[in-house]
Amino acid sequence: MAEMVMRKMRKTLWIPSEERVKQANITRFIDNVNKKHDVAIASYNQLYRWSVENISDFWAAMWEFGDIIASRKYDVVVDNLGKFPGAKWFVGARLNFAENLLRRRDNRLAFMFKGETRKSVGITYAELYDSVACLAEALREVGVSSGDRVAAYMPNITETALAMLATTSVGATWSSCGTELGPKAVLDRFDQISPKVLFAVAAYPYKGKAFNVLGNVEEIAKGISSLKKVIVVPYMEEKPDVSHVPNSVQYDDLISEEKRREIRFEQLPFDHPVYIMFSSGTTGKPKCMVQGTGGILINHLKELILHTDLKREDRIFYITSPSWMMWNWLLSSLAVGSTVVLYDGNPNYPDWEAMWKMAQEERISIFGCSASYINYLRSIGAKPCKDYDLSSLREISQTGSPLSAEGFEYVYEEIKQDLHFNSIAGGTDINGCFAAGTPIQPVYAGELQGPALAMKVKAYDEKGNPAVDREAELVCEAPAPSMPLYFWNDPDGKKYRDAYFSVYPNVWRHGDWIVIHGDTGGITFLGRSDFTLKPSGVRIGPAEIYNVVERFEEVADSMVVGQEWKGDQRIILFVKLAKQFELTEDLKNRICGALRKEASPRHVPALIIEAPEIPYTFNMKKVESAVANIMNGKPVTNRDALVNPESLDFYEKILPELQREVS
Repeated sequence: MAEMVMRKMRKTLWIPSEERVKQANITRFIDNVNKKHDVAIASYNQLYRWSVENISDFWAAMWEFGDIIASRKYDVVVDNLGKFPGAKWFVGARLNFAENLLRRRDNRLAFMFKGETRKSVGITYAELYDSVACLAEALREVGVSSGDRVAAYMPNITETALAMLATTSVGATWSSCGTELGPKAVLDRFDQISPKVLFAVAAYPYKGKAFNVLGNVEEIAKGISSLKKVIVVPYMEEKPDVSHVPNSVQYDDLISEEKRREIRFEQLPFDHPVYIMFSSGTTGKPKCMVQGTGGILINHLKELILHTDLKREDRIFYITSPSWMMWNWLLSSLAVGSTVVLYDGNPNYPDWEAMWKMAQEERISIFGCSASYINYLRSIGAKPCKDYDLSSLREISQTGSPLSAEGFEYVYEEIKQDLHFNSIAGGTDINGCFAAGTPIQPVYAGELQGPALAMKVKAYDEKGNPAVDREAELVCEAPAPSMPLYFWNDPDGKKYRDAYFSVYPNVWRHGDWIVIHGDTGGITFLGRSDFTLKPSGVRIGPAEIYNVVERFEEVADSMVVGQEWKGDQRIILFVKLAKQFELTEDLKNRICGALRKEASPRHVPALIIEAPEIPYTFNMKKVESAVANIMNGKPVTNRDALVNPESLDFYEKILPELQREVS
């Protein structure tokens, strides 16, 4: 029955013009590959097929096309593709991550920053280089060197980017959390990796209010014994009192304009650690994933240049924070020479128009957001195309969680008809995408356009066999450069192998439930495969229900979980209603009728309950597991991993009543 939903999703929403295809970066890339390898690739699907059949040749071509700066070129692209995990990439190469992002020193804008209460402030590539040079020398004087860790408890401001660039320029490893995280969540992450330096702010704005986090900074500083210096960056006040923060120094007191103007970029192996990223931590202490300098760089260049079609004249923006890998991904746009627009604060403050006003004023050409943001706009009936000049906008990139076909359609109906809607999916684990878009092929409602280049993506059924046109498990059958080098404090690699390779030996199991469409090559994401519903033993992906329920104008958001009940499992659907609507019996009946007709009787929930909020991670993913734990009398292990942990209070409050409920 789910096939009916899949067929409904096949509506064509956009076909690129001949001019768009001609001007695309990926078209030039295809020409290069055709000439060098004497092939006749004419479409994205053909290029993808070539890329997974010739993985070494693809990444060598990407090295050249991305114009990667290295003091020593590689001896071999990959030592052994059959060693998975454990393949070594670009053996012998020496390079620096920050050098590739700071290759330009001209007067084009590198960053444009805007906060809730601030006017836009820009910094050119020349100014950026000089600022990083000063900070890099200051870090060296503090004692930071290659192999050290530098952490940040910072909002999405320009100084956070400066700190990352200075850190990686000296060969240290960067790790960051946004100030929206509480001190326990930060300590759960940073205490594992023993950073030498911490960047922080004293306060940040959100929804028009100032949030003082100096107490958090003090608690974090006292909780991490490895810290030699805490650098407090001015944001909402020039010189906050940091006397109670151990080893603290004001950012402005650390920086001297007399310091060296030429950056000494440490030349490092391709697999030198550049980032330590963290899992969401919703099921325990976050895992620390160590990612390599060259692997992150070349993968980001692939995704930005080929999949996103990013060009130097573009202004690229994402609603993100330093807690989310999309922040890291966004900053790699500097390697292309584009202008990166940074925003700090609530994207809907003072109202939904805030981001679209900024898009108009800053002439943003690539606008990035989550599915939850688009669903919010839909739920309030927002129509950006009617109120704002979006002539500069040529692409919307969306990620975070699956978006329904109706969400795709909303973008074209109410934001802009002629744009590339680039829905992408991957993970913090690889700091990138398993599935992505391309500007040279059509967009179909509900489908990501295809697997990302050189990612040997398949869907495996219950027996581990490749499946097409039906729901199955997302896997990757070959290594890729941006996969983690290792997990921190995992000397024998057991945690790493258990996380991805315990189900299918020598194959990466990512944990997503998908459908690969045989005719288009597109992919529909249905939610996490480690969180599926099983009423009467029938496996159902949550997105199969969301795709139907969130078409109702009355429903702003929803969450579905399974509750163990009388020897089976019953489905409970929680709905957050749009303004001015009530959960009536008529609405419940219409939802159940739509699910029965468009999916199957198994998809119909036993209960539909109104909820004030739906819990999300900082990566804007729904946290069904937390609510499912509550519904089944299990503990929620890490509330600090949620952007809205208070939302769980409602579910805990109603549990006794649900436990008495008659099926």
